[in-house]
This record gives sequence, C-alpha cells and structure tokens, in this order.
Amino acid sequence: MSAQSYIASPFQKCSAIYSNCFAVRSKHSPDGETNRRHTMNAVEIESAISDLAQQPFDPAEFPYAFLEAFGNKATTIKRLRSGTSNKSDFSGSWGGVLQTNNIHIAVAEAGAVTETLAALKASPATTRAKAKFVLATDGEMLEAEELESGETVACKYEEFPDHFGFFLPLAGITTVKQVRESSFDIRATSRLNRLYVELLKDNPSWGTEEQRHEMNHFMARLIFCFFAEDTDIFAGSGLFTDTVSEMSARDSANTHEVISEIFRAMNTRKEEHAAANIPRWAGKFPYVNGGLFSGSVEAPHFSKIARSYLLHIGSLDWTQINPDIFGSMIQAVADDEERGALGMHYTSVPNILKVLNPLFLDELREKLEEAGDNARKLLNLRNRMAKIRVFDPACGSGNFLVIAYKQMREIEAEINQRRKEPNRPTDIPLTNFRGIELRDFSAEVARLALIIAEYQCDLHYRGKKLALAEFLPLSSDNWITCGNALRLDWLSICPPTGTGVKLHADDLFESPLDQAQIDFENEGGETYICGNPPYLGSTWQSKEQKEDLRRIFDKRTKSWKSLDYVAGWFMKAADYGLKTPTVSAFVSTNSICQGQQVPILWPLIFDSGHKIAFAHTSFKWANLASHNAGVTVVVVAISNCVRASRKLFTLAEDGGSVVKDANNINAYLVAAPTVSIEKRSKPLSSIKPMDRGNGPTDGGNLLLTSEELTTLNLSEVETKKFIRPLFGSVEFIRGINRFCLWISDEQAKEAISNPAILRRIEAVREMRLASSKEATRLGAKYPHRFDEKRQEGGETVIAVPRVSSENRQYLPCGFLPPESIVSDSAFALYDAPLWNMALIASRLHLIWIATVCGKLKTDFRYSNTLGWNTFPVPTITEKNKADLTGCAENILLAREAHFPATIADLYDPEKMPDNLREAHERNDEVLERIYIGRRFKNDTERLEKLFELYTKMTAKASA
Repeated sequence: MSAQSYIASPFQKCSAIYSNCFAVRSKHSPDGETNRRHTMNAVEIESAISDLAQQPFDPAEFPYAFLEAFGNKATTIKRLRSGTSNKSDFSGSWGGVLQTNNIHIAVAEAGAVTETLAALKASPATTRAKAKFVLATDGEMLEAEELESGETVACKYEEFPDHFGFFLPLAGITTVKQVRESSFDIRATSRLNRLYVELLKDNPSWGTEEQRHEMNHFMARLIFCFFAEDTDIFAGSGLFTDTVSEMSARDSANTHEVISEIFRAMNTRKEEHAAANIPRWAGKFPYVNGGLFSGSVEAPHFSKIARSYLLHIGSLDWTQINPDIFGSMIQAVADDEERGALGMHYTSVPNILKVLNPLFLDELREKLEEAGDNARKLLNLRNRMAKIRVFDPACGSGNFLVIAYKQMREIEAEINQRRKEPNRPTDIPLTNFRGIELRDFSAEVARLALIIAEYQCDLHYRGKKLALAEFLPLSSDNWITCGNALRLDWLSICPPTGTGVKLHADDLFESPLDQAQIDFENEGGETYICGNPPYLGSTWQSKEQKEDLRRIFDKRTKSWKSLDYVAGWFMKAADYGLKTPTVSAFVSTNSICQGQQVPILWPLIFDSGHKIAFAHTSFKWANLASHNAGVTVVVVAISNCVRASRKLFTLAEDGGSVVKDANNINAYLVAAPTVSIEKRSKPLSSIKPMDRGNGPTDGGNLLLTSEELTTLNLSEVETKKFIRPLFGSVEFIRGINRFCLWISDEQAKEAISNPAILRRIEAVREMRLASSKEATRLGAKYPHRFDEKRQEGGETVIAVPRVSSENRQYLPCGFLPPESIVSDSAFALYDAPLWNMALIASRLHLIWIATVCGKLKTDFRYSNTLGWNTFPVPTITEKNKADLTGCAENILLAREAHFPATIADLYDPEKMPDNLREAHERNDEVLERIYIGRRFKNDTERLEKLFELYTKMTAKASA
C-alpha cells in the first residue's frame, strides 16, 4: 500500500474538516524582488553609482549599468537586455528599460530630458508594471521622479550620485527621511572605507593588533581635518586637501611625510613653530591639540590610489556632515566584522528620541512652555540644564549623546532668545555628556562627533565669528572612556554630586583610559543614563561576555546564564541608582520582557527599589540594511524616584506612538500589577492539560519519509498495523508527509518478523546503547517504540507547534487525523474537547504567548507549562463551550475549503483567505465577549485584562 493511499484512507467523524492538515504541497515562488538582486548595503551602492557617473556616458549601456549598481544580478540584466522581462513601450533612439515593480528608464535626445521624463510618467506600461520610479538622462542632465510621493531629482549627470539616497528603495532599502535628505554621510563613509582598505594593503602592519589603534587614530585625525577645512576652522577653504595635493609628489612617495608635518603643526603652538622647525607651508595650520594630534604623528605610506582617494574625500562638502548619522556609519570602517554591513548601522533620530524624549527632554520642553517669557523662570531652567548629566555606558559612536546635546542646545537657544541674550555662550558643557565604549575607534569618533556637534550648534545659534573664536584649541578634558562598561565602576566615570574622581591623564585621545578624568562642578545636578547596549542572547555570548555577566549576577541568582547580555546594563544601572537618584532608559531586545528572563532579572531590579518609569512596547529598530531589516526592540526606563503616573508607549498603525498613563508598568510592559509568570505543572484554568509530543531518540530509524516508507515494501496489513502519520511543527505547518513506526509491546514480536522493520529496530537498539546517557541506554530494552511515549495512538489530538512565525496573526493549531502521532517538536492536547482549540486559535492566546513565553529569534516559542498552564480563562458555561466548539469547527471548515493549501499558505498575513479571517474574527468575538462582554479595543487592553485575571486567579489559588 502506498504512502499516499494510506494518508487518504477514510477517517472517523469530521474527516473532511481535518484533511488539509497533512496535504502534500510543493510551493515555488516566482522570480520576485527578494531573489533578483544581490544584497547590497547603502555604502556599496553609493560606491557603484559614483563609479558609473565617472565613466564615459554610454547611452545604450546606461540603464543596465544603473540597475547593476543597485544590486541586480547578471541573469536579471540578461533578461532585460533580451527583452524577456523588459516591459518598456518607450520608442526613443535607444528604447527604454522597464523593470516591473521597480523603475522605467530611458536615455533622452540631447536637451530633451524633461520631455522624456514626462513621457515615461504618462506611459501605460509604467502603470501596468507598477513602476516606483521613472528616470531620464541625456548624459548631460538627469531627472527622476518617485511616482507615489511625487518627489523629484534634477541635476547634472555627474552629480546624480549626490542624490543616491533618493534611489535606495530600488535596492529594497527602506530609508528613513533624514538619510534621504542627507546622503553625504554615506558617501563620506564609502570614500573613507576605500581609503582605509587601500592603506591597509600598503601598510599591513597597521592592521595588526599592535598598530590598529594608531590606524584608527590616524583616521580620526583625517576626519577632523576634512571637517575643519570646509567650515573655516582652518583659515581658508580646502587648506588640508590643497596642501597635501600641492606639497606631496604625484607618485605619492612623500604623502605620508607631508601629512605627518601637518599633524605636527597642529600639535605645536604658533609661538613654538620656529623652535620645532615646522615648515613654512605647514605653519598655516592652527594649534588644535586637545589630545587629537598629540603623541606620534606618524602616517601610513600612501600608494597613488590611496592619495587619489584622500584628495577625492577632501573634495566632498564636509559642511553637510550629520555627526549623529555619520558616527554610526564610520565606526564600521575600522571593524573587520562590521565592514560587511557598512552603512547599515545608522540609528534614526526618531528612534533615539523614543528614549530621550520621555527620559528628560519632554519635561524640559514642558518647563520651557510653563516659563513663557518669565526671565527668572527661564534663568532657573537654563541653570538646571547646565547641571544635567547624560551618561551612555554603551555609547558606540556617540549618537545618543550627540542627539541629547543638540536637543538641549535647541532648548537653551530658545531660552536665550526669550531673555534677549541671543549670542550668549552656552552653559551646557560637553563634559556633561559622558560615555563608555569598548572599541577605541568608536570612542574617538564619539568625541569627534560631540566636538563637531558643539561647533555646529555654535555656528547655528551664535554665528560663525563667535563659533570660530571659541572653538580652538580643543579641550583636553575627557568625557568618553574606552573600556568594558560591565567591568568599570560607573560611579567613577559619571560620579554623583560631591564624589571626587581621580585625575588619570592629560591626553584625551592617546591614553587607554579606564577612569574619568574630571569631576562635575554642578552641585545638585541630575543624571540620566541612556543607550543601546549590545543585546546578545545567551547562546551567542563569548566566554568573556559570560564572565561579564557572572561578575554582576553570580551572587544574586543561580539562573543568570539564561540572561541576554543587555541585562548587565540594567543591573549596573540599578546599582548606580542606589547611590544617587537617577533614571536609566535602554533600548533592548524584547526578550528581557518575555518568557524565562522576566522572573530571573526583574525581581532583582524591583528589589533594589527601582520601578519601570516608562516603556515603549515592541517596535522595529530599523537600520539601512536592505528589505527593511531591523531587530524588534523595546525601550525600558527604570528609576528609584518614579512619579505616580508612568508613561506606556505603544506603536500606532501609522508608525507613530500612542501613550497611556499607567499607575504601574510590570516587567512584561503591561499596565498591570507587578507579577512574574512562572511555569506551572497543571493548568490554572479549567482546561485540558497540554503535553509535549513523543520523543523518538532513535537516530532517525523510527521516522520515515514517504520514499522510505515505500522502500519498506510493507503489505497493506503491515502498513495499517505498524505505520502512523507523524506530525511535528514543520510537518503540520508546511503540510509535509512524514511517518513513523508505531509498534506496541504486544506487536513487537510480529513486527520484527519483517526483515526491513527488524533492521531499523536493531539500529535503534545500537544507537541507544552507544549513548552516554543512562536513561537513553535503558531505552535499548524496547527499541521498537519511542523513548518518550506520551500517547497510545488512538486518541483525538489537537496539535500546537512549538515554534511558529511572528508574522502570523494567529497561532497555528489544528485537529489531526485519527491515529496520528505527535513528535516532540510540537505540543498536543490528547482527547481534548474541540472548544480548547478555539482558545489556542484566538488573538487573546497569541498575545499571551508572545508576552509570557518569549521568542526564538523573532518567532513565537510556545510552552505548555509557561503559556498554556498559566493562561487565565474565566468560568466557561456549557453554552460558551458549545459556541466555541462551533467557532473551532468553522475555522477548520474554512481551511478545508482551500485544500490543498497548507497552514503556511493559509496564514500568510497578506494572502489569508477572507472566509478563514472571518472565522477567526468570529472566534475572537465569541471568546472576548466571555471575558468582558464585548470585543477588546486593542492588544494592550487584552493584555491588561489577562494580567488582571491572572493576578486574581493565582491569589485565589494561593489562598
């Protein structure tokens, strides 16, 4: 009897309803967006289109070269060339190239670019192919339009790379507004990366561990020079680039010497130039110091290519630099592991403000509003701001600190305007913006970013003359510490008022600092801790990172090894708060507020007297990676001086935030009592117990694919006796056929009379005997059956996969055909009433599981003891059970109507059939009316009710 005929045999009651659970399907997606491009990051794209713009214009080749620059594969270009996939109807001299769902390109006759763009826009083919962009060029001018927004670009052909951010959606990159408006930072990163790689080719020793710091320091100096020469910090525009160009030989033989002399001049006071033998041509450079040019001024040797790169970087307009964006990008240049993701680590300003606004900026703005034009209140606010300390103990390239500084300067400037003191020097010192960063280059970039931000703010609010007059020389005060934040004493780096700090060094950039250098002179100042520490789940932590957590948690809890790395920052912040009132807000993966980590971490924080001051529930922390890559995060703030009302932010449908005032925010980021959901051996509610599936421990010998079942050549009688359909998570969700040998003790003798079955059973015996585990070796006594056997095989079974995609709006679950066996990659309710499935299939249950069970990467990770046994269900009447049973049957019938579609097909959020969606909506309505007499407004309300009910039920159970 064939495998397929076995599956299709008649079932008991409801067979038609359940048949689609095990249908065979083979799905082949069409050649679409995800597989027609190489994955390219923004910096690589900028580099490719810049190269294209510098080459002689070839009208016939331009459209294909342009598409190739955005990552289109050679096979895609080939199909477009041949006309197979080119849908263009443009009839110009060179025709047009139209890529479906992407762009319509045409090369225009000389001087006819505008008319050609209009023709492309009006083309019926453009509409049919759903093109997002149209582009026309004649090699002299280039014009393009994004059709949905109406946004346009018009520029000289050679300048179109300046607008590359406009075209990034062509590569599947969903950019944030700030980057599209300023593509300079990516261009600068791209050029600096080329230079960095080229210098390491010619100076391999500079890439070694011993000299890596020197190389990074050299790059930091270059960045400063490029910025300074374009902003008049150096007298005259282009001083650094022009001097290198004029004084160094074209063959680059002495380029390193010229740069070294320039650096030496910037480390020497003007009055000391003669004694130091500073060349006259280098004497034009001002004294900078601040540690940036102290120490060795040696430069790496330059090839002709490297010299060319350097001069090209200098030709960029560095007045456009955004220190909050640029720092995040450039830090990857000096990191071998991150260079492959160059330009992807940009953190958007709106995301950073999700942390900083509720942390302290919103309150400052409220106080500004309250002050109005009252000079005394404005002065008090300005004095208060001068004493505010912002501390990021995982500062990277300083983007949180830079944004905080710029926002505070904006508020201060408004105060000065209202007090009629517009040109007043700032009272906000850079040294109040403190950070810790593990990587030395990132630490240097953070200092540079803050220096640049200070200059730009002075320029904007006080004018160029005053900004320049006070900029140089740089201060040698240290406010960014290079070191391991989890092993350093935060109190010594950002001390509370009145705490003395050891003076460690007088060199800001060169010395490896493990302590802050200066104390705060701000009695009564506030301290706010913020940042985006490394997340790293327990599986991916290095030995050193495990040791970091051990030092913090070993004496507090035995379960610390399960914690994410970011938990160390939360605990250190709580310890810091014991010494001085403070509020700390970190971005974190949402896993620390889900599942097993909650009862490990949060009682420790709450026991220290801290509460959650505000929080933002899960949202995507987007970056510049293609296809909208990003990690799902939360923002959590803790404080030992929390206000009565706390802010809970959730993501709105339009991408904004909805805020709710809450009396309490628990560790699951729900406006509900503080409670830790812990595993239960039995259900809290009157529902059927859920168990794991059966564990074979068989070396694969009891499990069979359809092909393996066929090769056994069993008779129809043997197949019926010894073979059962097997379902784990994958088989159930994707409709994959799999089987198992299911042999009772009474059948064992008969089964092994078949040589094919005997061979498999003997292989199981040998595998178990060879195991290092005693329990597995004991299983060798009964090799004909599963080692962990939890069902007899004749029960009705409701299956629940252990892991499923976060993209689904409902958890996959279903009724299996008779005599099905569940593997241990799924959970099961054996002989359970069907209304139990209605609970599992509800939005309420999915929200509970997502909150209390945690996730595997981004997928839902189901747990019977933590998710099902804790699920709070109110009293269910017989009428309720009948209604829910009908709902479950309707869901199954709706699935069956689309046979042979699999669960994966049916629950694709973009393709879910209307009748199935309606069946789930009906199920949700019936269930939610049992809970509160109406539908819930949103998931937030669902969670609040579930936690309220859980608290009452557990209290009652305890009593």
